[in-house]
Amino acid sequence: MISVATIKKLALTLTFPFFMSSAQAEDMKSVTLSNGNMEMTVINYGARIQRLKFAGQDIVLGFDTLEHYAAIKQNFGACVGRYIGRIIGGRLPIRGPKSSKVQEYQLQVGSNGDCAHGGTPSFSQRYWQFVTPLGEKEGVDSTVVLRYISPDGENGFPGELTLDITYTLLHDALRIDYEATTTKPTVLNPSNHSFFNLSADLGSSVLDELLWINSDSICLYNDKKQVTGQMMSVTDTPFDFRKVTPIGERINADHPQLQVTGGYDHCYALPLGENWEGVPVARLSDLSTGISMEVYTTEPAMQIYTANGHKGNIRGKDGKIYPKRNAICFETMHFPDSPNNPQWPSTQLNPGETFRSTTIYKFSLTVE
Repeated sequence: MISVATIKKLALTLTFPFFMSSAQAEDMKSVTLSNGNMEMTVINYGARIQRLKFAGQDIVLGFDTLEHYAAIKQNFGACVGRYIGRIIGGRLPIRGPKSSKVQEYQLQVGSNGDCAHGGTPSFSQRYWQFVTPLGEKEGVDSTVVLRYISPDGENGFPGELTLDITYTLLHDALRIDYEATTTKPTVLNPSNHSFFNLSADLGSSVLDELLWINSDSICLYNDKKQVTGQMMSVTDTPFDFRKVTPIGERINADHPQLQVTGGYDHCYALPLGENWEGVPVARLSDLSTGISMEVYTTEPAMQIYTANGHKGNIRGKDGKIYPKRNAICFETMHFPDSPNNPQWPSTQLNPGETFRSTTIYKFSLTVE
């Protein structure tokens, strides 16, 4: 069953980022979808997943009220783009689709000198349009499509880009489909930035949750948290989750890559194959609730982030304070800075082509 809520006019005392006006905030809307054991609420600000419930438990971080998403700069549940991760120095080389000529664009950069998460505002801070009659795609009430049209030159990226996201609730899973076209050669690397906690207490640590990752290597960082273009084998390191291991067992280990990030915040290379729907790339389990989640994707990489930057200064759902490492993200994607690293799969999208990508989060419940 679908419900649609429209935010009332916000109080004048609420402070918004420079790109947000109170008139825009009045347009913030949400839609709630349900199917079997699943229930989800999506808002048009950042195409965000506000709530994701399995077996009655909300398992993603966020806020109870929609206005908090506009007032507090966090990527909870959002679509990040055009390019999740960093493009170093904001340097974007684009090769002509029919020639070897390269044109370099200068993207917007932040205080670190890089273009991070597509610049500011990112897609996560834009208003999206609900494309379909809410929940009525193909006669079901468990699907919604959102669209954002990014103008040519937005944050320095070439081409007018039209991106559709389809959220589909299955009986025991969330499927996310991306589809995009462009008017000029450009790059695209979108991802959903949900923060997961399967414990039924979003204010608690996830360090005891069990993690498995189907990967044998990660991207290396330099001391500025910029990828070097090199890969590192996870064998005999704290990054090896090919055997089920508690998240926190080695998170404070004396390893140079952990010292750079203060925890896990690394891009894992994933096995690619035609049978991607049958081969999970990760699994997360909480023994206290019995909830497990598997990740499936068409993408070649996945960023694992353990909320190392949370400082206990954000009050989230149910009034819970969000402390350090109270969630884990599974950001399916292409590699960071791949436009400047041709050894990695290309993220370039040309006119006449259609970008497509799919990620599935599948849930199960162990009942003792």
